[in-house]
Amino acid sequence: MSHQVSSQPASSRQSILMCAPDYFGIDYVINPWMEGNCGKSDHALAVEQWSGLKRALETQTDVVLISPQPGLPDQVFTANAGMVLEEKVVVSRFKAPERQGEEPFFHDWFAQHDFDIAAWPADVSFEGAGDALLDRGQPVLWVGYGFRSARTTPSLLEKTFHRRTIGLQLVDPRFYHLDTCLCPLEGGYVMYFPGAFDAAGQRTIADTVPAEKLIEVDASDAEQFCCNAVDLNRQVFMNGASEALQARLREAGFTPGITPLSEFMKAGGSAKCLTLKLREELIFSAN
Repeated sequence: MSHQVSSQPASSRQSILMCAPDYFGIDYVINPWMEGNCGKSDHALAVEQWSGLKRALETQTDVVLISPQPGLPDQVFTANAGMVLEEKVVVSRFKAPERQGEEPFFHDWFAQHDFDIAAWPADVSFEGAGDALLDRGQPVLWVGYGFRSARTTPSLLEKTFHRRTIGLQLVDPRFYHLDTCLCPLEGGYVMYFPGAFDAAGQRTIADTVPAEKLIEVDASDAEQFCCNAVDLNRQVFMNGASEALQARLREAGFTPGITPLSEFMKAGGSAKCLTLKLREELIFSAN
């Protein structure tokens, strides 16, 4: 593939984009997690935690890096760089002015690595893989909207990627991106927090995913950002999860990997937010 970024031969091995937290900090408030935390991040601990996540992921995948830029404290959250599917990417259009400065750097990185950059309306907010998640069991793209991504995002993504999309309205401002409250897992499992969605969204999830593959989490686990997890080869890396949830994951054939990310939680992000999968390939036929 033209955008193979690993030094290894092209294969089915995943690659993940990360950004070192050189300039990470909490310099403004654009979500409820940031409230009261401005200037309160521990930089040394953030570096230690980010490095711990990177080392854990490298046991399962290749990690590639984008250079951090001064003045962009949230660039570390590379899930919001864009949505990648096969060789095509939609580069994010950030809703908050504080993050819009990241866009040209992400755009340039994708261009330099030969991704096919899809057109996207300048006036339609969309925050990448934070709000667009590929199901692992059927040819469906889950798309969240309501806080950061516009209501028209699901239909635009469907036209862009020629893939069925399911729009889900987010209603709890603590869970402002879809990847904070829903996590598709290998084999068609979906871990999610029902309280983040309106009644219609809850019904849609229940109607789309077989009941035996739905892993419902409670508020206490959701508040640890358990759904903001990275799934790789049935390893599920996350900031935290109760013993009961970890047991449920093991019953479904997954291995939980707890990687504490408290400093990034202060900014409203965790494991998934800190990563972007670069090999999101369609493995299902469209029929």
